[in-house]
Amino acid sequence: MRKTKIVATLGPASSDEHTLRQLMVAGVNVFRLNFSHGTHEIHAQTLARIDRLNEELGLHIATLADLSGPKIRTGEVGGNAMLLKPGETVLMTTRRQVSAQGVISVGYAGFARDVKAGERILLDDGKLMLEALESNQEDEVKARVIQGGLLSSNKGINLPNTRLSLPTLSEKDLDDLDFILRHNIEWVALSFVRTAADIESLRKRILERNKTRAPKIMAKIEKPEAVENAVAIIRASDAIMVARGDLGVEIPQEQVPIVQKKFIRLSIAASKPIVVATQMMEGMILNMRPTRAEVSDVANSVIDGADALMLSGETSIGSFPVQTVETMSRIIADVEKSGLTPPPITHHDSPVERRISDSIIRAASDLAQQVKASAIIAMTHTGYSAFKLSSFRPGAGIFIFASDHYLLNMMNLLWGVKPIYYKKFSNTDTALSGMRKVLISRGYMVKGDFFIYISSIPIGKPGKTNMLKLAQV
Repeated sequence: MRKTKIVATLGPASSDEHTLRQLMVAGVNVFRLNFSHGTHEIHAQTLARIDRLNEELGLHIATLADLSGPKIRTGEVGGNAMLLKPGETVLMTTRRQVSAQGVISVGYAGFARDVKAGERILLDDGKLMLEALESNQEDEVKARVIQGGLLSSNKGINLPNTRLSLPTLSEKDLDDLDFILRHNIEWVALSFVRTAADIESLRKRILERNKTRAPKIMAKIEKPEAVENAVAIIRASDAIMVARGDLGVEIPQEQVPIVQKKFIRLSIAASKPIVVATQMMEGMILNMRPTRAEVSDVANSVIDGADALMLSGETSIGSFPVQTVETMSRIIADVEKSGLTPPPITHHDSPVERRISDSIIRAASDLAQQVKASAIIAMTHTGYSAFKLSSFRPGAGIFIFASDHYLLNMMNLLWGVKPIYYKKFSNTDTALSGMRKVLISRGYMVKGDFFIYISSIPIGKPGKTNMLKLAQV
């Protein structure tokens, strides 16, 4: 059973029911809906298909809604092409106009207030670089072209040295959030996170609107400030995504691998799942085989200990979305069979109120290693034990039973966790016997296998884990 999960972004190449079914069978664990593209109507149709297929196939594929965030872009360019020459001075303006030679329009009203002389301005994912010379503090910034080239319409602007006054949630994000909370979406990703306060603000908005079906929050790491505030952001979030696209533009690209490894270790220590994203199998957008470098990137991310690896254009607009998932799944499985594991990570000390449950969960992981158990079995009402067990990266399979499909879907992001629907929680012995039979019938355990069972007593009621049992099939 593959333990590192796969997140696949949906788009024109993959949102039809036939391709969705193939992707599910190929091994996708989470579908990402990118709210930078597509309408609410299209997303609603896609969500309905996923729900229908989950029920038909008996799966628990989660959904991740990725908010656009306050992306700054250039405006329309006359003729959709404007040559920027190294050394020339251009005027960047927030006034609404078509960009023409010497003038670039910017779609962020606070641009001239935020940008200071000497700061870098990167256009089109860093392909073009300018340096701010002066600002009138109202609507204009003079800049010198450092690295030139062709600029077309509506390209992204990155300001790696600038402290932006832009709010983390745009008006579009708030509208999208209302849509997300009306549908059974388990995860929501917040773009361009800078501080823990950004996460806390989103959580407050979510809980004000929906307390019973509140999606978990994933912080996207793509700003220098997020790297500086790593520990606080991880503490405030439910999960982390290292979004290497914008991150590699905002910070020196040679630092990205180090940041990736740093966040993986910090996230595991805090029992928070972490996703590595962007250009993992980029070559497969147009080709049936990845490059050797892409295979190594996927493999090293698995060895680093990531919970999940994310595909973007490869599955949303690529020519071979299903083959890409199948290829990534094979690479992951081969690395996991190799026995190469992430370095030991010291977990954070548990708060007093969690000390008993966390100690039992840790003991279950250690014991599984000692007896080479095939399975660790747990029931959950909140998902807490799944997050904690997953973070210890035990060699045994982690089988989490629950009677809530929404909760089961949400847990499908977590490393090593196999969520299974079960509702017969009348008493401990009956439940354990029933769950054992499920695992045997599905081939996860055979006669002679050791397994470990953890639970809260009394069974069937929400509570902290307080019981551990080692048994043999």
